[in-house]
Amino acid sequence: MWRVLIVEDNPPMRDFFAASVGASSALSLVGAVGSVAQALQWLDDPAHGVDVLLTDLGLPDGSGLEVIRHARRVHPQCEALVISMFGDEDNVLASIEAGALGYIHKDAAPSDIAHTIVEMKAGASPISPMIARRVLSKYLDLQSKMPFPHVGRAQPAIETIANEGPREGLTRREQEVLELIARGYSYADIARQKFLSVHTIQSHVKSLYRKLAVHSRGAAVFEATRAGFLVHPHSDTVRR
Repeated sequence: MWRVLIVEDNPPMRDFFAASVGASSALSLVGAVGSVAQALQWLDDPAHGVDVLLTDLGLPDGSGLEVIRHARRVHPQCEALVISMFGDEDNVLASIEAGALGYIHKDAAPSDIAHTIVEMKAGASPISPMIARRVLSKYLDLQSKMPFPHVGRAQPAIETIANEGPREGLTRREQEVLELIARGYSYADIARQKFLSVHTIQSHVKSLYRKLAVHSRGAAVFEATRAGFLVHPHSDTVRR
């Protein structure tokens, strides 16, 4: 069962999300708090373990972004989802940059909430095509402004890099997984393509994140491009 911590300052809304998590046989509610301070204190308790952080961004004593960043530091295996409202795309984008993998709307049905969390743990990123496009555009814009060495030399295509064997610091399998992440595939899709378990793919991704010093897919693609592991990151399709 995936252990879920909820951070929401509105008591009725907090109870609603808690009930939605509690109704799922795949999820276990391990905490529900209403402020940044309470969340940080909970996360710092060595007796507590968490797999999923479900947090609002507008908290009475600060931003949920701080909670996301702290959770990623003290619980590296924890994956974050943001509790969002319609029309809140800018805040959602900021949360993804902080390390969140997606968001859940406040008016979602209880079954949809649990399903979204379980899908995320299976490798999906629950974000809309519009948000995904904005994330990709932001990182591609940053990448285009960074000078590359050996200007004038033809850069090999991403497929060629993957077939040349492991680059320094990455194993061949990590390179293959990195390429598919850059194309927008979910962990489940990558596992099927490589005839591996989702757990094995997650292990490769965690190793990639550690080597690239990042906490999200978008950041991994950006840093890998800057380091020369990827040349032309692109997405074949948007995974939801």
